[in-house]
Amino acid sequence: MRILLLDDDAFMLELLADMIASLGEHTVVRETDGRRALIELRLRPPALVICDLSMPVMDGIDFLRLAAAQQYQGCLVLLSGVDGAVLKTAARLAEAQGLAILDAVAKPMSMETLGQLLARAATRCQPQN
Repeated sequence: MRILLLDDDAFMLELLADMIASLGEHTVVRETDGRRALIELRLRPPALVICDLSMPVMDGIDFLRLAAAQQYQGCLVLLSGVDGAVLKTAARLAEAQGLAILDAVAKPMSMETLGQLLARAATRCQPQN
């Protein structure tokens, strides 16, 4: 499965990529900038995007809005250290815009949670191309 990780924290990107690698064969693309991630969505759409909400320049909410405008058809997992109610609200907003949200998860994500999400994504999320 092709997975795009979007987070402004390079350490978090490495950690998530390592966790994903330990859970099976996946192609992982890491981005720290929402603008570059949107280009990736358009050129090589992943089946799954794991997206942080709190980022400079373009936050996760703006990224989700623009991903919906691009008609991204894959699945998303929202990941953030913000309050749980904010996470759930962001997930509802994204779903209202037509995005397929698998879950909204507080940082740090456990290996067990990540494994469950990848299993769900493998059956539910199809790449666009």
